[in-house]
Amino acid sequence: MTTTAEHDARIANLTLASVYPHYVTKVEKKGRTIGELHEVITWLTGYDDSDIQRLIEARATFKEMFDEAELNANAELITGSICGYRIEEIQTPLTKQVRYLNKLVDELAKGRKMEKILRAR
Repeated sequence: MTTTAEHDARIANLTLASVYPHYVTKVEKKGRTIGELHEVITWLTGYDDSDIQRLIEARATFKEMFDEAELNANAELITGSICGYRIEEIQTPLTKQVRYLNKLVDELAKGRKMEKILRAR
């Protein structure tokens, strides 16, 4: 699936600090914890709690965040639709990575078991 250059630029320039409170609200509303949210972020990016906090405080963009990240080798197992896009069809690598994160947060909020979210085999 092709995204527009404007869409990709908007995604790249979003900051983790601007989106993180929405992630927290979404998962806590469904009875999940910030610890579980961080577990999902850590699995995908390799960042620990202090790294996540540093990125939030620095107002790092998603581009900066994913440029530094060590993406999990099983990230390509994340499939399905998020925000109207089929993840596996997104061509722009950064947009795909951000949508991976969105999908994992969505699955966490929907009550999916952590071993399934983390694509344990």
